[in-house]
Amino acid sequence: RPEMAPASASASVAPPVGARCAVCRGVDISVPHQANCSHWFCGHCIVGVWLQGSVLRPSNCPVCRRPITLLVPSEVASLLRDEPEIAPVMNRIEQYNGRFAGVPHSMIQWLLDQPFYMRRMLAEFRDTRQEPPSSFKIQVALAATLALVYLASPIDLFPEAFLGYRGLLDDILVLIVAYAFISAAYRDILVARHAV
Repeated sequence: RPEMAPASASASVAPPVGARCAVCRGVDISVPHQANCSHWFCGHCIVGVWLQGSVLRPSNCPVCRRPITLLVPSEVASLLRDEPEIAPVMNRIEQYNGRFAGVPHSMIQWLLDQPFYMRRMLAEFRDTRQEPPSSFKIQVALAATLALVYLASPIDLFPEAFLGYRGLLDDILVLIVAYAFISAAYRDILVARHAV
């Protein structure tokens, strides 16, 4: 299990100004949570959507119809998690994440989720109040170093000298694998922080 930051620590990601809950359409999103599809919801609204459907499978986003496999609280929601009226919602969402965040999903789902993970990961690296866990920083450094060593080495699976621009395929593949490793490590951190 990856090293975790305290539950109150979250990258300073908040709903955009003027954003509305995708369920109730309220201007003030109460207990804001962002789904892996990047849509924002009131915590109690998305819990209601889940409880009205089948509690045995992930809910689909009311906007884009993609399966919601992870709900991440905003910084405000994380800071207020112990308030008596907010704690039950936060607990339900942690149960939801615990049940569905580890479920395997398709390559298409993984690709569609990447903008969400990329924005959150970059926000976390930029946030001066909280650093990403050191184990994650080591994983990023290791993946980046190995990718750069491969790219800089004269040894190629598909040498550019013989194959021309098609010789870049192995370099692109190495970068994709390095990114996939980093993305999976960051997802594990989010799951560990926000699931029971």
